[in-house]
Amino acid sequence: MRRLPIFNLKSGLRLAAIFFAACATVQGAEISREQVVDLFSEAKDFFRKANDAIAARNPSGAKDLYQKAALRLERIAGQGGVRNGRLYYNIGNAYFRLGDLGRAILNYRRAEVLAPNDPNLRQNLDQARRQRADKIDVKPQTQVLKTLFFWHYDLAISARLYLFAGFFGLIWILALVRRFVRRAGLGWGVALSAIVAALLLGSLLVEEVQRQAHAGGVILHSEVIARKGDGETYQPSFEEPLHAGTEFDVVEDRRDWLFIELSDGRRCWVPARAVGLIEGGKNG
Repeated sequence: MRRLPIFNLKSGLRLAAIFFAACATVQGAEISREQVVDLFSEAKDFFRKANDAIAARNPSGAKDLYQKAALRLERIAGQGGVRNGRLYYNIGNAYFRLGDLGRAILNYRRAEVLAPNDPNLRQNLDQARRQRADKIDVKPQTQVLKTLFFWHYDLAISARLYLFAGFFGLIWILALVRRFVRRAGLGWGVALSAIVAALLLGSLLVEEVQRQAHAGGVILHSEVIARKGDGETYQPSFEEPLHAGTEFDVVEDRRDWLFIELSDGRRCWVPARAVGLIEGGKNG
């Protein structure tokens, strides 16, 4: 198995810098800035010892250390109120080492929201997804949309936002130049820039509407029986249970049960205690 870039010196220093900057401005934190720093230091130490244990061929000892590191980083995210991509990335790496694909993918997805352009994050998330037990295809219409509107799906929100700002500014620059220089090409440039800016703005609005309408989540329990209703008495929706790491969108939330949609379009009910939500920090 490829060695994941877990908590090396560079990422540790970057994360430390983020913590020292963020902890001073966190609102509603349940633990103090000093406690956050202590937890971070302990987690970093456990990561280092876990890596040493792997090198010493002591996998059981390494797992215990990764578990301790993950719990401390999760406490920083939960009780410390600190949210950044590098934090969730390292939580995901720890759980991946523990073989907990559900929590690994959940935290990678949380990191992706905050750091969408990180190549290491994308590589590790793809690797975790390949190891899932459930192989669920994407709906054909989704595949078509991803082909036609590749820029909407392939470009991060931040990239689309910068491009929109650039083309929007270009519209006014070209329009201003056109007042003094009468050339047909400038008119076409204004029109083309306006079309691209409108497409990018529409993409950003669609993404925000989708995010508000459907929260994403991940199955955390090793096996979950998907049901046709919001209770244990309802019949199973599928012949096989869902497994850890399977991703979904939430259609309806009834506190103890969630009505979800899988990537292939199938819908079912799952107990809320068995899943984690990407935004909001809700874990089963």
